[in-house]
Amino acid sequence: MSEVIHQFFDVGFMGEHFDEVLEGFWLTIQLFFVAAVLSLAWGLILALLRQLPGRGFLPVRFLTIAYIDVFRAIPLLILILLIATGIPSLDFLPESLRIPEWFGKPDPFWYGTLALTITYGAYMAEVYRAGIEAVPQGQMEAARSLGMNHRKAMRHVIVPQAIGKVFALMKDTTLVSVIALNEVVLVGQDIQSETFNSSALTLGGLMFLVLILPMARLTDRLIARNQGRIARGAHIEVA
Repeated sequence: MSEVIHQFFDVGFMGEHFDEVLEGFWLTIQLFFVAAVLSLAWGLILALLRQLPGRGFLPVRFLTIAYIDVFRAIPLLILILLIATGIPSLDFLPESLRIPEWFGKPDPFWYGTLALTITYGAYMAEVYRAGIEAVPQGQMEAARSLGMNHRKAMRHVIVPQAIGKVFALMKDTTLVSVIALNEVVLVGQDIQSETFNSSALTLGGLMFLVLILPMARLTDRLIARNQGRIARGAHIEVA
């Protein structure tokens, strides 16, 4: 048992390498927030394109559905590797696009952001679509009765359901370590390879727990509060 504790839960070892792991985790958080915002926006665009009415927009709907199906099927890790190895070789693109180093972030950061946005945008589009189709007309009318216009009703009824799915994206940011982004997993692996001790990786996992669990609970409470307000509005409307 002492060997297990020493290998995975050495508190002293964690303290020695805390700053290194925290620096990697901070980069992971930055990657998460950038990719999350872009994925939510891109997913909403895709969902709206998929619901365009009329025969004239049939090609747009077809291409949008094809995009969503394809990028939900391709493993994210493969897409990360394709983007990171393929884009730099596209000589017809300007160097600033092939090897982006925007806002002081290295190119693996932006390759990872692009891959996460492409993949999670497809997933978010389905969340938006399912949410829109699942919300009964009475709930939308109840939201309107509370003084919400259509935009606000969408924001309070639909978007929170999509935000609840974002936490999976944060865990998948660790896959970007395969293209040498010095985030929390790669930092932990480097320390492990040098010291033959896995406690730094455990520390990274604990940092995820400390951040994600409160965020998930807060999101659940916000969704429950909004649904409660809408349900009360619906009851008043019926009465």
